[in-house]
Amino acid sequence: MLRLAVPALLVLAAEPLYLLVDTAVVGHLGAVPLAGLAIGAVLLAQVSSQLNFLSYGTTARAARLHGAGRRAEAVGEGVQSTWLALGVGAVLVLIGELVAGPVARALAGGPGPVSDAALSWLRIALPGAPLVLVTLAGNGWMRGVQDTARPMRIVLLGNGLSAIACPVLVYGLSGVPALGMVGSAVANVSGQLVAAVLFIRALLRERPPLAPVPALLRAQLRMGRDLVLRSLGFQACFLSAAAVAARFGAPSVAAHQVVLQLWNFQALVLDSLAIAAQSLVGAALGAGGADRARRVATRVSRYGLVLGCGFGVLFAALAGVLPRLFTNDAEVLTAIPVAWWFFVALQPVAGLVFALDGVLLGAGDARFLRTWTLLAAFCGFLPLIWLSLVFRWGLAGIWTGLAMFMLVRLVSVVARSRSGAWAVTGAVRH
Repeated sequence: MLRLAVPALLVLAAEPLYLLVDTAVVGHLGAVPLAGLAIGAVLLAQVSSQLNFLSYGTTARAARLHGAGRRAEAVGEGVQSTWLALGVGAVLVLIGELVAGPVARALAGGPGPVSDAALSWLRIALPGAPLVLVTLAGNGWMRGVQDTARPMRIVLLGNGLSAIACPVLVYGLSGVPALGMVGSAVANVSGQLVAAVLFIRALLRERPPLAPVPALLRAQLRMGRDLVLRSLGFQACFLSAAAVAARFGAPSVAAHQVVLQLWNFQALVLDSLAIAAQSLVGAALGAGGADRARRVATRVSRYGLVLGCGFGVLFAALAGVLPRLFTNDAEVLTAIPVAWWFFVALQPVAGLVFALDGVLLGAGDARFLRTWTLLAAFCGFLPLIWLSLVFRWGLAGIWTGLAMFMLVRLVSVVARSRSGAWAVTGAVRH
């Protein structure tokens, strides 16, 4: 588990860590650029979040085949998911460029400096969408064959280049003109291009058949359907949260952006255990080892809870220090503590939920996760977000909604894990 989890941790942490650097760099330009980045980043995040079946679904399918001793077929899942990534990514760029303006203005509460800043960032960042999806597909098949070392090197290189380029392009150097917040988008796309090229190179080195296979594409899309619907629940809530926070002014949405990026960072760090569990559970079930899969589930849930508690203590201790790394705006710093203590209190819950999510994803239990995520989103999180606007609860209401969302998911995944109904053996889950 550690052999798989530690490199996965670095992979998962790399992107949100870069986004934290990005937030800190742009944040020192002022509240309006930071608010614009908040709107633009949450829109672009829909690409990886909404289409994460290219990673998680591919891992689940490839891991079962790998566990059954069919490695070549497991790599073949990576070929098909890469074709999907390129095709879907091209469509997203076209649609995104057409609707970026109206959507940015809607989320920012109408035309103005914040929506203009968001749009200028998005126009440049959107062409990176297919590159992000290729990276998701590459991570998916490599995790499925229990290779997390190569993805770690590729992702760290891509994000490392972006992190170096970001402050240089935003603020400029001798011979390099300052681009302002637009430089952040250029740095994003540059790193994404490097990572995507390296993942395609790694796939070609396996010498798999490269032709699209309609039957496999359809199978991946069937599993992807449930994961996409699940992601829709997430994204409807987080887009609404950004939109409502924006209506309380630039300081509120900027404060929400800082705490949300930290939430995303710790979520993906905690998810490193889930990635290991996903690979190990899939391989165990592919080899017919239901008991072994259940043992993995028990162990990973304990580790997730311990890590979550550790994060809670850490972020509580850093409450007076960490926010100042991202902004020196007095109004934003005043607004951050409203969300901060919700963020701290939810860490143990998040540790257990994300760990068991990984177990159920590895088992291919996508329908269950879809149903309960949507229930938690549309019966808990989303109503509280919009009630916060109506009753002027501000960030406190938004983050109460997130707490409700996480608690409903906690009850559901713990009950499902204890039932054992997810432990279906075989190289393919029908």
